[in-house]
Amino acid sequence: MRANRFAFVASASLCCAAVAQADDAVPENPALLSTVYFTLGMFHPKTSTQTQLDSTTHGVGTNIDFESALGMETQKGVPDAFLRWRITDRWRFDAGYFELNRSGDKVVDRQIEWGDQIYSVGAEVKSKFDFSDMRVAGAYSLFKRPDKDVGIGFGFHVASYNAALSLAGLGAASGVGNSSEAKRVTAPLPVLTGYGQFALTDRWALSVRVDRFALSYNGDSGNVTSSAIDVQYQPFRNVGFGFAYRSLFIDVTAARSSTTTATFNQTFQGPLAYISASF
Repeated sequence: MRANRFAFVASASLCCAAVAQADDAVPENPALLSTVYFTLGMFHPKTSTQTQLDSTTHGVGTNIDFESALGMETQKGVPDAFLRWRITDRWRFDAGYFELNRSGDKVVDRQIEWGDQIYSVGAEVKSKFDFSDMRVAGAYSLFKRPDKDVGIGFGFHVASYNAALSLAGLGAASGVGNSSEAKRVTAPLPVLTGYGQFALTDRWALSVRVDRFALSYNGDSGNVTSSAIDVQYQPFRNVGFGFAYRSLFIDVTAARSSTTTATFNQTFQGPLAYISASF
């Protein structure tokens, strides 16, 4: 987290310097001037996942670290897609999507209470944790030049969870029913966003973005912090390449059921490499 903050501050300082710089030859970079900008790449985040499923039967559930307690991999490459549509000179629409599906299989070394199920020490527990994030936002340019674009906006991170635990065999576990329980949650989390794009040359560009918001309503709560730092290289008019760093921090509590309450706390941090198309 500290390294991510340092990277963002460094990039923000570079952006401020780019805004202040006076250059007689204004760069014309397609990444800033195109009406439609689309990227497709590979995101390789390091993930941390803590989840808790409470129930009216057993009370407060166990806070489970899915990576260390249940043997899930901490880093995995997944596809990532992004679309920007410049509706007018100052208004734009952004959309992005990635999903990360993982599974684990481990003999647990402590008792785990998950919803209405209890898994005792020595039980072999299979786990599944599927997550997806769809980000949509509308934004307005407060400062707009051919080589600079700084603005604010409002949007949503629509986080979708599907978490499940079950016995791999008979094991040393006691439970209710079939010793398996899953929880599905979709949480549309509103965010305020701020962004900056800067054409360093006709081929090189730099962009930064930060999303942040917290909300609590009717038993549900959530907060999200997201940041992006991109370096873009566009050697061709319609095709370019980019390298970025992405971070996403989500904390969600969903109490929509009369019998269970689910809490999800996740972090995603890692590099992203992509190819872009602009028109």
